[in-house]
Amino acid sequence: MDLNFFKKTRILDGGMGQELLTRGMQPQGTLWSATALLEEKYHKLLYDTHIDFIKAGAEVIVTTTFASRKVRLRENKVEEKFEYLNKKAGEIAEKTKDSYPDVLVAGGLPPQNSTYKADKRSKDEISEDFYNHAKLLNPYIDFFYLDVISSIKEFEIAINCIDEFKKPYLIGAHISEGKTMPSGEKISDIIKNQKYRNLLGIMLSCVSPENFQLNLEEIKNLGVPFGFKLNAYVKTNPFPKYEENQKNKGSLNPKEFLGIRKELTPIKMARFAKKFKNEGATILGGCCETSPAHIKEISKLV
Repeated sequence: MDLNFFKKTRILDGGMGQELLTRGMQPQGTLWSATALLEEKYHKLLYDTHIDFIKAGAEVIVTTTFASRKVRLRENKVEEKFEYLNKKAGEIAEKTKDSYPDVLVAGGLPPQNSTYKADKRSKDEISEDFYNHAKLLNPYIDFFYLDVISSIKEFEIAINCIDEFKKPYLIGAHISEGKTMPSGEKISDIIKNQKYRNLLGIMLSCVSPENFQLNLEEIKNLGVPFGFKLNAYVKTNPFPKYEENQKNKGSLNPKEFLGIRKELTPIKMARFAKKFKNEGATILGGCCETSPAHIKEISKLV
């Protein structure tokens, strides 16, 4: 893959998990999008959703592996399905190339512990989880996407883990509020004193348009292609309600505790995207609550 791919404006897909829920998927426990992998009846729905994002203009789709990490499967007593679920996600994403051979598949490597929270576990534990996840995805993908990661420690571990696969990667950093990641580190710290090989670019992932604007100057000065996967949540700092929801209700539908911004219509989201594109962003995509309709409007900017 050309390491200069994202120096030109590119369109990514939107929020697969929330879109699957909107289309009728009933999640099991806290499995969220992994339910579409676990239950064969949802495999076509998952494939069709990938296709609809592509038809809307997405040049890159991300494997539906955000919830297929071991910790989430362990919570739901299906850890033995780890290999099957991640291979299935890769197979379904790769199958889209039968009809759309130019589309790239990004292997989504999510935080291997909690979402929106820095992983405080040992380096060895985190490394084992990232490596096992990446190894399963590698045969099906064009590059890795480090998806909604909350600390530099996790980025460095993940990048070391995927080194043997000789594939480029896109960094997706998360900032819930303000100008620092949940770890307290700045975006600029990601590449400070680091020379990452095979780096495609750096994004802010699962952030509001306003939060991206707040961090725009810093990310645009990193000297690498940059962009976003914007969400349409009311807030992006879910704690402690997030953990209470998991403990007491045993379900995970982010709509319940993050809220939906109904005013962020496809046209309004595209206006934000246009503004950021004019500032130099070349990686344009959506995260939670962004549908194919949102991506269609954003794709008109190319």
